[in-house]
Amino acid sequence: MNPALDLLTAAAHRLPRLRAVFLGDVESEESEISWIKQGEVCRVLRAWPGLRELGLRGAGELVIEPMRHDGLRRLRMESGGLPSEPVRGLAACDLPALHHLELWLGTSWYGGDCTPADVRALLAMLERSPELAHLGLCNSDIQDHVAAAVAAAPVVAGLDSLDLSMGELGDDGATALLSGQPLTHLRALDLGHHFMSEEMTRRVREVLGPHIPDLALGPARRSAHRPETRYVAVGE
Repeated sequence: MNPALDLLTAAAHRLPRLRAVFLGDVESEESEISWIKQGEVCRVLRAWPGLRELGLRGAGELVIEPMRHDGLRRLRMESGGLPSEPVRGLAACDLPALHHLELWLGTSWYGGDCTPADVRALLAMLERSPELAHLGLCNSDIQDHVAAAVAAAPVVAGLDSLDLSMGELGDDGATALLSGQPLTHLRALDLGHHFMSEEMTRRVREVLGPHIPDLALGPARRSAHRPETRYVAVGE
């Protein structure tokens, strides 16, 4: 249970014009992101059919039940580890007005056990969101698999921007992106915080750079002592 959700939803009749909610606006000095508990956040969507934006930080005890919401345009979920159950719950939802989706999938060290199959199911659900313009699947320790799923997902053809940053993207994921469906229609592509080789980074820049105005790459993340080690940007 989340007492904050109880208080918030109990006041729904007093806030009929509420259009945006962010749950867990807590900085690391107050609580690590992996410690923040959420509960059944769909209660907020049920309480406000006119809600346009929902954001949350932390995924402890997070529950997302299959539902339809006709108003939600922006959904952002920040976590160091997003469990598979809420991802599957989200994949079973119907969000026809969704314009912006950003998920930080995180790492298995902090409960992020989302699988490539879960990602593919989510991408298939998004085909029922015709207004979707931005997709972020970030901060994942299976970022190569995420990239491969994105490279084959029909929903990408309608996007304006794509964010696969903050995770453990390497040469396999980059190869999947370059060999999959065209990405040259994108206005922005963020692959920052990656682990690609210099050769692959150069290839991505040469192939996509002339077509995508806002291509974010930056240098590869490498440890001088353990160059083979990969890590997500936000874990604990």
